[in-house]
Amino acid sequence: MYAKCGFLQDAERLFSSSPNLDPVSYNIMISGYVKSGRFHEARSLFDQMPKKGCVSYTTMVMGFASKGYWREAIGIFKEMRYGGILPNEVTLASLISACSGFGGISICRMLHGLAVKVILDEFVIVSTNLLHMYCVCGSLKDGRDLFNQMLEKNVVSWNVMLNGYAKAGDVELARELFEKIPMKEKDVVSWGTMVDAYVQVDWLSEALTMFCAMLREGVEASDVMIVDLVSACARLSATLEGFQLHGRIVKAGFECYDFVQATIIHFYAACGRVDLAYLQFEVGVKDHLPSRNAVIAGYIRNGMIEQARQVFDDMAERDVSSWSSMIAGYAQSEQPNIALELFHEMIACGMQPNQITLASVFSAIASLGMLNEGRWALEYVQNNCIPLNDNLSAAIIDMYAKCGSINAALEVFCQIREKASTVSPWNAMICGLAMHGDANLSLEIYSYLERRHHIKQNSITFIGVLTACCHAGLVELGEKYFKRMKNVYNIDPGIKHYGCMVDLLGRAGRLEEAEKMIMSMPMKADVVIWGTLLAACRTHGNVDIGERAAENLAKLEPCHGGGKVLLSNLYADAGRWEDVFSVRRAMQNQRVKKSPGYSGVLLVKAGIVDLIKRRTDDMTLAIGDGRQAVMASDFAMGQFRFLKRLLLVHGHWNYQHLGYVVLYNFYRNAVFVLMLFWYVPFFVVNLSLLNFLGALLKRKGENTR
Repeated sequence: MYAKCGFLQDAERLFSSSPNLDPVSYNIMISGYVKSGRFHEARSLFDQMPKKGCVSYTTMVMGFASKGYWREAIGIFKEMRYGGILPNEVTLASLISACSGFGGISICRMLHGLAVKVILDEFVIVSTNLLHMYCVCGSLKDGRDLFNQMLEKNVVSWNVMLNGYAKAGDVELARELFEKIPMKEKDVVSWGTMVDAYVQVDWLSEALTMFCAMLREGVEASDVMIVDLVSACARLSATLEGFQLHGRIVKAGFECYDFVQATIIHFYAACGRVDLAYLQFEVGVKDHLPSRNAVIAGYIRNGMIEQARQVFDDMAERDVSSWSSMIAGYAQSEQPNIALELFHEMIACGMQPNQITLASVFSAIASLGMLNEGRWALEYVQNNCIPLNDNLSAAIIDMYAKCGSINAALEVFCQIREKASTVSPWNAMICGLAMHGDANLSLEIYSYLERRHHIKQNSITFIGVLTACCHAGLVELGEKYFKRMKNVYNIDPGIKHYGCMVDLLGRAGRLEEAEKMIMSMPMKADVVIWGTLLAACRTHGNVDIGERAAENLAKLEPCHGGGKVLLSNLYADAGRWEDVFSVRRAMQNQRVKKSPGYSGVLLVKAGIVDLIKRRTDDMTLAIGDGRQAVMASDFAMGQFRFLKRLLLVHGHWNYQHLGYVVLYNFYRNAVFVLMLFWYVPFFVVNLSLLNFLGALLKRKGENTR
């Protein structure tokens, strides 16, 4: 009585004062120590016990296993076997539970054999624990065979097998088994497992149908089940279903739970209803940190970085998720310099960043091309013993590739590739080599990835592969991989994959095939795809397809200056000067301007990063890393090529009407004279000015060094 009520001191006093102690007294005292977590005293008393039986060993094994001391439990069981004492069903069931924590399939089969040998496999508690261990080890076939052989099944047995199917993602088999469970045996765990199985594969409609069927059977939903459903609605932007679940949460009284409130905020933000997300935050517990983090993440998801920063600045307490969300938000909103400033501020506040934070930091560094900053960040990771998971490794590889240090990217990749459990680091290396390094090496790495069958490829993998084929000019290989996406890996090609194929065919001069591919796309072509085709037409001089590409481009974006310049240059290459004038005149009437290029000068002083952008209308001055580079923008270069052709090409056009020829020559000569007076002084003055600025910057750079 004293031991069961937790009065161990009284139990010890009575135990010590007893002159004759039998095994039952020892077992009671050992059990009291184990249940109260005093394992040292339990082990000491167990070792002093003069005569140990099955109950004594079972108490120790069961107690240590229940508290997670698996190796100690197994060690005690070995002592039991060495002593020649046979286990009972409780002993063996506890041992199997202990081995489930770290044992593999071979240990599971060994324990199964032991259960058969000592004739304990017919006990439902033993067979159910063995079934659970098989499912944990991923051996569903062995588990199913054992399940079918079980003479007696209870609700736990059904749920264990059902959970095994659900965790493996085999929804059909899970549903088939669920239908076989006797109705009286189905509990909230059975229904919840089935709902969760549908949620895991994003079958929201089926999950909600199962949820409603559960309610009709009179089984009340748990808060965890409803939160999982709301999270699924957030992933799939199912606003109406989420509204109904919110109503159910209010009726059930779950809204007062903090983690439920944070989930609702996340749902509304994911569906684009930031107003309702903030309203939920206002009516809830405002001091709840996860709720504030959910508001920040919601604002960032919807591109409202300033509002997110306001909530962040007003926070009295911040955790690593708060900092990580803001850093990721600035990195994703093309403000990488502010992301780095915030990261340095985070460190200065004494907050330890995690892998998610650092992945965003490396992404910001990659955008800025700051190799030295990237090396410092990697050194910080190593000095603080932050483990490299797949996402962080991929971010580091991507950073090195974008900063032009392909060898360093390869070195990191070679260190972690055998440990990688997902495709993210492979994608980073394949894409990095395809875009910034050796396309052929990129394809070699992909071939090695194909042999690693346990790593599942995704759509990003094939963007890198098709880009590599494009840069290497491997048209047939690119077509082969494009078909394998759907046929072998069941990945539907997206618009970026089609864009890669259009670029691949266009570079090879197979413009008709590229145009047919665009027309056969399951989605509508965007500006990038039509612009890619138009650029290929300009390269290969195909005016007909180029005109159609330009027409479709103009429908999507009437003021797309780059497309009009390409069309103008295409006409000029073909000697169709009338069409050139027509396109240029239309550009002037529409006041079309090509977006000027810019380059950044990054000044790093005392941890402050300033991004200086210099823009001009027609010319761009690009400066970086102490070197000067003066280049004309595409628009100005197009005008210069046009002027050169006017200077070099003499009239050799054939027209049917002499009057039209005379009129054309008049306008041609007039434009010729006007352009001479405008463009020649323009280029002379500007080139002189640029040369002067270049010399000045070079001298300043030498002084700075």
